[in-house]
Amino acid sequence: MTIDIEPLKKQLGRKVEDEDVVTEMPLKGMIATFDRNDKVPGPGEPIAPGWHLCFLHSYARRAALGEDGLPTQSDVLPKMPLPRRMYAGSTFTFEGDIRVGDKLRRETEFTDVQLRSGSTGTLIVTTQTRRIYTPRGLALSEAANTVFREEVKAGARSGVPVRDAAPRDVSWRRTVTPDPVMLFRYSALTFNPHRIHYDRTYCIEEEGYPGLVVHGPFAQQCIFDLLRDSLPGRRIKTLAVRARAPLFDTAPFDVIGRPTPDGKGAELWTVTPQGTIAAQATATLA
Repeated sequence: MTIDIEPLKKQLGRKVEDEDVVTEMPLKGMIATFDRNDKVPGPGEPIAPGWHLCFLHSYARRAALGEDGLPTQSDVLPKMPLPRRMYAGSTFTFEGDIRVGDKLRRETEFTDVQLRSGSTGTLIVTTQTRRIYTPRGLALSEAANTVFREEVKAGARSGVPVRDAAPRDVSWRRTVTPDPVMLFRYSALTFNPHRIHYDRTYCIEEEGYPGLVVHGPFAQQCIFDLLRDSLPGRRIKTLAVRARAPLFDTAPFDVIGRPTPDGKGAELWTVTPQGTIAAQATATLA
C-alpha cells in the first residue's frame, strides 16, 4: 500500500486547549473498577498516577463518530488514510500533583507523524503531546502515540504481533482477569467510545480480533498501580510505556516488574497468556 503522509506533516503543530475540574466521583469509579482499597482523595488531596484520564475527555458529537465509534478526526489530529487505530504507548513526565478541586487546563499539540511497515502491514504512527496545568503550574506532560492500521477484510483475522518472551527474574507479579464489565466501566470513566472495548460482535466480525480488546490505558493503569503498590512512598517522576501486542478479555494477563539495580527506577511489563510481552515500561523515581 502506497501512502503519502506529506499532507499530514503539514498539519503538525495543530493545537487545542481544554479545561476541566477534578471531582471525586470518577475517582470512586477507578477504585471500584480496579478493585482497589485506596481511600478516595478529598478536596486538596492528590490523585493517583493515571487517574487524570478520568478528566479532559473528547466530547465529539455522534455525527462526528466513525464506524468504530471514534471521531473520524479531531481538532488536533487530521483525518487519517488508514481506518483502524490502536494505543501504541505514552511517555509521562510528572512535574507536580493533580489534586481534587483543581481546575485543569490541557494543551494538546500534534507533534509527529511517521509511516512504517510492520508485521501486520502498513502503519501510520502519530504523536500528540499533552500538557496539563493546575493553578500551581505544569503538573504533567505526556507524549501519546497512536497507531493507525489497514482495514481487515471481511471474515479475516486481525494480525497480532508475536513478541519476545517476558522476563522471569522479576520481583513483582500480579494477575489481572479482564472481563466485559471492567472494560465497560473503564470506557465509561474515560469516555472512550471505541467499540473494540465493549462491542464483541463488532470486535470479532469487523476487526477480526478473538475477543474484546483491553484498552492500552487500562493495562497502563495496571502498570502504574503495580509500581506504586510495590514501592510505596516513592514518587513516580517519569513512566514510558511502549505497547507491543494487544491483550483480550478471553484470558487473564500478568503485570510484572522489578526495581533497577541502582534503585532509582523500575522496569515493568504486561504479559500475554502465552508468556510474551504485551507492553514494556520504564520508570524513574524520586
